[in-house]
Amino acid sequence: MLTNGNAENHPANVLRALLSKEHAITIFSKNTTKPLPAEVTNLDLNTGEFELSVNYHKSDIDNYIYQEHLSFDIEIENTSQENETEIYNFEKVKAKVFKKDTGLYEIKCQLGDELFIRESRGAVRIPFILGMNAHANVEVYTDELNIKGRLRNLSSGGCMIDIALEDSLPLYVTQLLPNITIEFPDGEYFYSQGSIRHMRPFGSEGHASIGIQFIETPRDMENTLLRLISESEREAAHRAGMNMRGVGPSPLFVPRKKESSILKNEQQAKANESTNMPPMVKGVREISRQLQAVLIYLKNWNTFPEETLYDCADSLIFLVRQDRKELLYALSFIRDQPEWVRHAIQVSGYFSDMLIAHDPHSGQLREAIAGTLMHTMGKPLLMSEKLPSLKTNMTPQQKEILLGHVDTLLEKIAEMGWQPSKGCMDIMQNANELLDGSGYPAGKTGDQLSELVKQLSVIKVVNKLTSERNSISPRTPLDAYRWVHENDTKYERTVIIDYIQQYGLYPIGSMAKFSRGFLAWIMDIDNKGMPTHVHVVKNLAFIDASIDTYLSSNDFSQIGRLVGIVNPNDYSADHRH
Repeated sequence: MLTNGNAENHPANVLRALLSKEHAITIFSKNTTKPLPAEVTNLDLNTGEFELSVNYHKSDIDNYIYQEHLSFDIEIENTSQENETEIYNFEKVKAKVFKKDTGLYEIKCQLGDELFIRESRGAVRIPFILGMNAHANVEVYTDELNIKGRLRNLSSGGCMIDIALEDSLPLYVTQLLPNITIEFPDGEYFYSQGSIRHMRPFGSEGHASIGIQFIETPRDMENTLLRLISESEREAAHRAGMNMRGVGPSPLFVPRKKESSILKNEQQAKANESTNMPPMVKGVREISRQLQAVLIYLKNWNTFPEETLYDCADSLIFLVRQDRKELLYALSFIRDQPEWVRHAIQVSGYFSDMLIAHDPHSGQLREAIAGTLMHTMGKPLLMSEKLPSLKTNMTPQQKEILLGHVDTLLEKIAEMGWQPSKGCMDIMQNANELLDGSGYPAGKTGDQLSELVKQLSVIKVVNKLTSERNSISPRTPLDAYRWVHENDTKYERTVIIDYIQQYGLYPIGSMAKFSRGFLAWIMDIDNKGMPTHVHVVKNLAFIDASIDTYLSSNDFSQIGRLVGIVNPNDYSADHRH
């Protein structure tokens, strides 16, 4: 193992290099799903001392400190030089909290001396820092489900990988993994069976970290692993500026040309995606991240994160009240999220909007929205070898399993000891019931259902019919309304009429096609339900080219008359274009 041979604190040098880039720092705690934003000040490169400045208006900041230590993530924003988001974790940093003012804290921190951490079993853990990169492929179920991620640290005992938060749905602590393969930029690889030791949300948005222990490692891979660790240690020392014998760049991290071009194209697509996002989209995507964090806690820890759920509900209600039309448009930006999350948040957004329109001060609002955000969470809880994915066309047996999602959710929260309010429970329990008794899980009829459930069921079915699910093409709003009308024994007629009057045939957030071949996202509509403001993203005469133009109705002559609503996926059109 390379050791620090001089007075300089190398972890501090790494931290300084990360701080020199656009970054976000979040302090992590197992006691809450909410990462705490912070800023580093007064970093001493020789001693490794620094301070974290934190704005926090609650009295429980000690929840983020465990046995006088804390852990924090530093997330580097994408730039033209960065291939992907880089998140680095500083674990078990000595910390002491001082209150400077109301809502303002200073946390004095001390980094350890060594860049490489010696684990309890004697293994040395190598952090993948400052752009070090290796890909991980995790086989969750044999020949059924694979998840891709990036390596964040490596030791002879195991590794930590960074995956998309949505990909963490089928994973849980203690789970056995048939195979994990790690491939380095030069093409060299290692594989083994594994077991999940820990998992948590990672960074500030959209990632999860998975700690994996290697088990049943093939004999020929044991020596390979030791060599890969040695080379990674050499590379990390080089990037951290450790000037000593044996330190230098490793050929492991010199990418093949083909991979370089793939990474560059992926980075460019992500950069394009972030440029066109309205400010409110960030709020909606944060609710999505928090809701998925609730799921991780529900599956792997013993307490229900009630505060996080109500933060999500309060945030959504606030956004509706702030600018309802902007919120409805922002909801279309989560089409890329897992189906259960997308459906829950979009339905909750529309439900909030309708409830506030009827009664801005409704005492039922907060509990109803909390229940609506939770009502699909039983689906990912059901994932197993028999139900490896929620994305594919399901067999009859898998559909039967999925019908148990309501009971599964209620059993899980009871196991956690959480006792939801009467209003919240009403939604979670009855959101899938219908007037004629054809719903589930209990087949209740209209006289057994609350007015809120009757209202919610219409919003849910319209969202379901107008969204692409498991390769089933979405209906246009008009076709969806017709279908609901034809099934008026299942849905409350007055709610259907109210819904159509409020959102119209061309709802905000839909993609419209115009007669001159242009595609545009509808951003606003008038009192008659006609679009007044759109974001033009494609001209079908030049299908591979992108457009980024905003037009008001005065300028619609440039794109022709409105033809109708279309499915963006039919034209490979999304908000990036």
